Amino acid sequence: MSRKLDSPVQTQMAVALFSNPLSGEYHGSNRMERKQHTGRRRVFVQTESGCVLGMDLDRSDNVHTVKRRLQIALNVPTDGSSLTFGDVVLKNDLSAVRNDSPLLLTRNLMHRSSSTPCLSPTGRDLQQRDRSGPIEILGNSDRFTRTSQVVKDMVKAIKMGVDPIPVHSGLGGAYYFRNSRGECVSIVKPTDEEPFAPNNPKGFVGKALGQPGLKRSVRVGETGFREVAAYLLDKDHFANVPPTALVKITHSIFNINDGVNGNKTPQKKLVSKIASCQQFIQHDFDASDHGTSSFPVTSVHRIGILDIRILNTDRHAGNLLVRKLDGVGMFGQVELIPIDHGLCLPETLEDPYFEWIHWPQASIPFSDDELEYIEKLDPLEDCEMLRRELPMIREACLRVLVLCTIFLKESAAYGLCLAEVGEMMTREFRSGEEEPSELEVICMEARRMLAEREEVLSPKADSGDQEFLFDIDCEEAEEDCTLKFAADDYLTRASSFPFANGSGHGRSLLSKLEESIEEEEDNEVEEQGALATLPTPEKVPSVSKLSMSLKNTVLVGEKSHLKHMGSKPGNGYMVNTSSGHRSASEQLPASISFVKLADMSEDDWTLFLEKFQDMLYPAFAKRKSVTLGQRQRQRLGTSCQF
Repeated sequence: MSRKLDSPVQTQMAVALFSNPLSGEYHGSNRMERKQHTGRRRVFVQTESGCVLGMDLDRSDNVHTVKRRLQIALNVPTDGSSLTFGDVVLKNDLSAVRNDSPLLLTRNLMHRSSSTPCLSPTGRDLQQRDRSGPIEILGNSDRFTRTSQVVKDMVKAIKMGVDPIPVHSGLGGAYYFRNSRGECVSIVKPTDEEPFAPNNPKGFVGKALGQPGLKRSVRVGETGFREVAAYLLDKDHFANVPPTALVKITHSIFNINDGVNGNKTPQKKLVSKIASCQQFIQHDFDASDHGTSSFPVTSVHRIGILDIRILNTDRHAGNLLVRKLDGVGMFGQVELIPIDHGLCLPETLEDPYFEWIHWPQASIPFSDDELEYIEKLDPLEDCEMLRRELPMIREACLRVLVLCTIFLKESAAYGLCLAEVGEMMTREFRSGEEEPSELEVICMEARRMLAEREEVLSPKADSGDQEFLFDIDCEEAEEDCTLKFAADDYLTRASSFPFANGSGHGRSLLSKLEESIEEEEDNEVEEQGALATLPTPEKVPSVSKLSMSLKNTVLVGEKSHLKHMGSKPGNGYMVNTSSGHRSASEQLPASISFVKLADMSEDDWTLFLEKFQDMLYPAFAKRKSVTLGQRQRQRLGTSCQF
């Protein structure tokens, strides 16, 4: 029976039993070296309800043996299930799986039912049980050296009985882990306690891991590796992102829901989770508590450069920590620390949210050092690094990274400032409808040109097959797939708008962009009257469903000021709270995807990038020519303090 997407997750959490898990020490790079020499690999298998089991694989192991171990150790049903590794559904061979990789066990749609819950484990084969230490870092990059020391401090404190502190505010589950002196050293966010995930402690449940989440192009359970990706992409600590790693962590503090109605289980047991672990940074407040005029231009630029590269869809003031350097916080004497990057690198072009876009610092030209840093960025090298360090990352995310990095490099080389680049990437709405950003319009035009080229080369090609970006979320085809084709529908209708040039043909989207940029205040009414006569895309939701700022919805309440050790860790790391158990579909408006990148073949993707770059400079010229004196346009805010 197909499960409704707005119903609670119909599975019961399985709690793994461990053979004295706190007896093991944290294992560093020696563990990986030993496994490489013996031909063994360590993997972490997570069920879609959040249960995690670490296991060692031999060369002879395959998908069947992994499922069998899960069934014995956790007593989870594996019939009709698939084992996935990022974008790849593993058939039987595990040779593509890297050491320290997380795998996800998902049940096929036809097997999802409330009649097959996960039960408590009863297997007695100790070889199938997870005998690892309380914390393991997934991956052994040199970039995780600082995080390794933090992990050691956490393990020591756990053994001494120093419990972590739950973060009582926010949409997702988060925990402050402390050292042996009781000082906060890290913030841990389990992937199965994210908003709408099966073990969310705030009542925001309703989806399984791997389904579209808070942002439709960021799947539930996948914000953790995005936090790590932002840190890894922050080369030379340019933007000051705190050290972050993906870990498998065991503790009784973590939340487990009963799987039926989202209620917490009364009895706490040791449970393993995959989570992001970020070093806690002592700070004085966040950007929402402090006037932005004292923020250094360099700090704002560096954070903005990172946000553009990773297409950060949620850069609000609450996730910019501020630390005084002189004890007073005079002009230029503060340090900015960007956190909460779980909603970056979406799988499609989303509407980003840049808090800094209208700050005066963003309108100051880039410095020579910043231009040199941007020029040296290599998106292909970045992709290879992420594939190596985060092998579970999806190719669609990497394509967004490549596209946005190219856009940043070309726009900076042309002479655009940070604010201008951000404006071109941000959507606006007019006449009650959300419109694609200038970046998206360029991409739509590039895709149109690519499609025309394919029609010329193969006029009889069958175009009836459609590729779903989120095939796991298409149980209700009529209801859910409508949004997925919104971009195609918009592109088709936009290309046939009844505007004509001298030759009698409809104008291109790029020319429409240029004309809209040139418009002045005195002809706004006339333009709106013309737009009112255009056919409205039926698939695009109205502004009433799209203009909700998540920063101001019922998901967010009054700020919580948890005081701990003389500081306010809640200022930046804690997010506003909500109560009640609501399903995912009741919470947030769906966002539109105007441009899809994942459905292109490698050859088409290469041609698309060529056409994309060819159209950038004309768009930059138009943007630059009207920047001075341009009126501030109304933007669609989609920040969500996550």
